[in-house]
Amino acid sequence: MTEYGSEKMAEEERNGSAEKLKEKANNYFKDKDYENAIKYYTDALELNPSNAVYYSNRSLAYLRTECYGYALGDATRALELDKNYIKGYYRRATSNMALGKFKAALKDYETVVRVRPNDKDAKMKYQECNKIVKQKAFERAIASDELKRSVVDSLDIENMTIEDDYAGPKLEDGNVTLKFMKDLMAWFKDQNKLHRKCAYQMLVQVKEVLSKLPSLVEISLKETEEITICGDTHGQYYDLLNIFELNGLPSITNPYLFNGDFVDRGSFSVEVILTLFGFKLLYPEHFHLLRGNHETDNMNQMYGFEGEVKAKYTAQMFQLFSEVFQWLPLTQCINNKVLVMHGGLFSEDGVTLDDIRKIDRNRQPPDSGPMCDLLWSDPQPQDGRSISKRGVSCQFGPDVTERFLEQNKLQYIVRSHEVKAEGYEVTHSGKCITVFSAPNYCDQMGNKGAYIHLRGSDLKPEFHQFTAVAHPDVKPMAYANSLMQMGMM
Repeated sequence: MTEYGSEKMAEEERNGSAEKLKEKANNYFKDKDYENAIKYYTDALELNPSNAVYYSNRSLAYLRTECYGYALGDATRALELDKNYIKGYYRRATSNMALGKFKAALKDYETVVRVRPNDKDAKMKYQECNKIVKQKAFERAIASDELKRSVVDSLDIENMTIEDDYAGPKLEDGNVTLKFMKDLMAWFKDQNKLHRKCAYQMLVQVKEVLSKLPSLVEISLKETEEITICGDTHGQYYDLLNIFELNGLPSITNPYLFNGDFVDRGSFSVEVILTLFGFKLLYPEHFHLLRGNHETDNMNQMYGFEGEVKAKYTAQMFQLFSEVFQWLPLTQCINNKVLVMHGGLFSEDGVTLDDIRKIDRNRQPPDSGPMCDLLWSDPQPQDGRSISKRGVSCQFGPDVTERFLEQNKLQYIVRSHEVKAEGYEVTHSGKCITVFSAPNYCDQMGNKGAYIHLRGSDLKPEFHQFTAVAHPDVKPMAYANSLMQMGMM
């Protein structure tokens, strides 16, 4: 046999093995085990690195695990290998949509429409994306009119009437009370809607409360006092009720801190956020809320909250939610020792607590810098920093955590932002803790949820896990942008 012939055989053998690995990965993907799917697509690519389909499939698995940066890279690589591979354009467009890069997505949808002029699905995606690009341009034009008025100025809440047939909870003399909160939770549990007048009253009041807070909130726990820290809740209202069932209702003696990402994905985001805002109004000093990367316009437009508010109330109310979200603090420091933020640490060394205090947070987060990092970054096991799997901010190693804590005389950080199978994870030699409180995330991840108890006496984290409870039959992402629903299928 010639040398060429044996090389050819070896290559065919490699390609055959790669195909088997791809099939294995596809099966894991069908079972929604995306981590293993990614692993086997990666193994297939090691044997056959010039196969565009493998990259495209892995790109979709990355999309499902919210690694949009990696998904974008794989879709781009697939197209470099085969510029006629239509699925690659779809994948890349979906990745860009997820990252809020609508113009880049539009370019890829244009390509698909050009190549497949009779493809209805492609045409619809192109039109939907084009609509968003135009809407964004319009919003930018309005925003550049510096004196952007608050929605509050155009509301006449006082004269909104509550119809006689409305049987739900009402504020008492315009105020939130414990009775109102208990009635509200029961009312929401039965899938009823709070009257818009009450919702507006709460939003106006909570905006007032949040706007007086610093970007870094500092609290002190006495020796015997304890606080509960919860991670992402993502519109999973029935799981939020379960947390209160297991751990007691918020009160002056049972304080809570919810660490961002209250909305999007889960289809009961309105109920979650109004409940949390209600407790903030009831116990402003003992119930704390921090901003997550999903308390932002771009995310809300893609992942359901904007659609949900428009479906249950109005576009105007979404605008007011957006204004309120901009005032959510970014970080919280407990007893000068534990720093809590939604995402993580910074793309550069040397950031101090003072720098955080000075952040002007009343805006949509920029694409880079400390505010972006606090909402978006993730820890990694190896030292140093690397490009983020999400395509935003960075990943930071144990040495980065160590230096930050030392410089700022802190013991450890608590963050959320990532699904964890056990509901929590301790990394960086105990100095970086992740807590995530949306069990069986999106009805498909099978993860537990968790919350943390911190006592003033020793600040030692105590973890409590819980599993998902049943909820009414409204699927996650029911209100999401149609492009995301289709892109994620």
